Amino acid sequence: MRTITQTADLAAFCSEAAEHPYVTVDTEFLRERTYYAKLCLIQLAYPGEGDENAVLIDPLADGLDLGPLYTLFEDSSVVKVFHAARQDLEIFFVDTGVIPAPLFDTQVAAMVCGFGEQVGYETLVRKIAKAEIDKSSRFTDWSRRPLSDAQKKYALADVTHLRVVYEHLAASLEKSGRSRWVAEEMAVLNAPETYRVEPEDAWMRVKTRTNSPKFLALVKELAKFRESYAQERDVPRSRVFKDDALIELASTKPANEKDLGRSRLLLREARRGDIAAGILAAVDAGKAMPADQMPRAPRRGQQLQVNPALADLLRVLLKAKTEAEGVASKLIATSAELDQIAAGERDLPALKGWRKEVFGQDALRLCAGEVGLAAKGNTVVTVELPR
Repeated sequence: MRTITQTADLAAFCSEAAEHPYVTVDTEFLRERTYYAKLCLIQLAYPGEGDENAVLIDPLADGLDLGPLYTLFEDSSVVKVFHAARQDLEIFFVDTGVIPAPLFDTQVAAMVCGFGEQVGYETLVRKIAKAEIDKSSRFTDWSRRPLSDAQKKYALADVTHLRVVYEHLAASLEKSGRSRWVAEEMAVLNAPETYRVEPEDAWMRVKTRTNSPKFLALVKELAKFRESYAQERDVPRSRVFKDDALIELASTKPANEKDLGRSRLLLREARRGDIAAGILAAVDAGKAMPADQMPRAPRRGQQLQVNPALADLLRVLLKAKTEAEGVASKLIATSAELDQIAAGERDLPALKGWRKEVFGQDALRLCAGEVGLAAKGNTVVTVELPR
């Protein structure tokens, strides 16, 4: 099991990898004590057998420059293969602004190929590569050195078996004519905005029971301060204050540190100093926000004028279509999106691209009363309705 700690060795391996049609990539990282993930290990492999043509790259090694790796990531002639790529890609994007391309995510491909919802890597390895992965090192501290042989073996398996998984799924997609479907899905993972967390938008991730614009103005300012503080100091946002404390602060609108001291949910260190000052300034900003700038809650299911019977029919249609095509239903539309379609909304992913071909087109015709649903043996089919 070869571990690269020198830039020259990394450059040599990446040069070799660039001669092949694809490389498999994975990372090990820690995120419990920081806002941004701490990269601890990179695994890389190109076509071959067993541990052949596979290496571990130690980003914690003194003097190691990852430049050759990022050059490989930008090489358009080599497909970069990940499983459940989003967190790995975020690490690379935050580090240098590079998003590996072209990209292939085996988790997305497996959902297109009929392996179910968000299938795990171990399941794919067992079903496709006919191998088992020792999970005992999964939750170890990857920042500690030296790494044990068990850790190295576990980490390397994440890219060696991935070669078999990728080749199987790519061949299946090519045979079924669905390679374009996966390529469309990669567009989201290739978009820089997927990995940017703007403090101005942080409030949208906070679940509230009150949709009053005045209340949401306070939530927005508090969430904005928390996100900025966490990013600047590289600490988890929960270390600043948690969501339940944020909601409490938006409700109680503290005016001074004495008021903060009465909070039931605020951490002790947040009741004084920089965090306390930031909270009080955020509350003042929320209270002073002009009405025309106050945020409005996104429309949710209960606020939509949903035709419940139509929503139920759309669920039946989705189930029938995905079973017939062997595609994971959640990859096409969530239950909430079906409610939105039933309420008349049309700017949705389920009604665009390959999803429209599989489901969206008939969903729109169902909504328009042009087709109905009928049982045919053990399946449900669409039937034309008289105009």
